[in-house]
Amino acid sequence: MTTSALRHKHVQLDQRKLDRARRALGARTETETLHRALDLVVSEADIDRALRAGRGKGKLRRVF
Repeated sequence: MTTSALRHKHVQLDQRKLDRARRALGARTETETLHRALDLVVSEADIDRALRAGRGKGKLRRVF
């Protein structure tokens, strides 16, 4: 995360959902919670994109 990319935003959030996400992510602050959650979304999108790009290009074989 680069500090030059940070922007101040005013948003309304469900406090209970934010608290649950903070505990699930082990974050200390609400800001850290939001950063980690956004990182997860971006990572998942990257993984999904890579899997879709590789669909049908390989063969799976049974190992058991």
